Amino acid sequence: MYITCLDLEGVLVPEIWIAFAEASGIPELKRTTRDEPDYDKLMKWRIGILKEHGLGLKEIQDTIAKIDPMPGAKEFLDELRSFSQVIIISDTFSQFATPLMKKLGWPTIFCNSLEVADNGEITGFRMRCEKSKYTTVKALQSIGYDTIASGDSYNDLGMIQASKAGFLFKSTDKIKADYPELPAYETYDELLSAIKKAMDL
Repeated sequence: MYITCLDLEGVLVPEIWIAFAEASGIPELKRTTRDEPDYDKLMKWRIGILKEHGLGLKEIQDTIAKIDPMPGAKEFLDELRSFSQVIIISDTFSQFATPLMKKLGWPTIFCNSLEVADNGEITGFRMRCEKSKYTTVKALQSIGYDTIASGDSYNDLGMIQASKAGFLFKSTDKIKADYPELPAYETYDELLSAIKKAMDL
């Protein structure tokens, strides 16, 4: 019994914070988990910048409304779901992810939630659990599933390394160089083939 676990941003959709950095003209917000392995530190820093500029949830959601999945992402997901259970495990937030899930055909996603004040200011965030990607993969394994995982960033490494098969996808040269033992792919066709092979299909 297999479940394929995928990261969201950088794998199926563009990075939300990079899109918002460009839309808002705040280049510091381009920093992502590809650059900063400590997600807690990264989010607290982002919330500080939003507060400094008087920006809240609505402004980010306005940017997200204009983001489309990466070319071929929905077709890849449809094909993958025809032969495997799929869960998207993301460190993003439900307030960001919902419009993107609609564009991807409503796949299952496990993510986190933002704490938002009545005036729309993002005041904090609630993580679903500690090391959510790794923890989720281990929990799935504990109920009898073999996991196959793929992602592009530092925060994906735990679930990739803990899975029966794990792949980097559209990752950075630094991560690929630091983890040469992990197969790395750039196209959805390559990733689909690797997943099928791992399942002996």
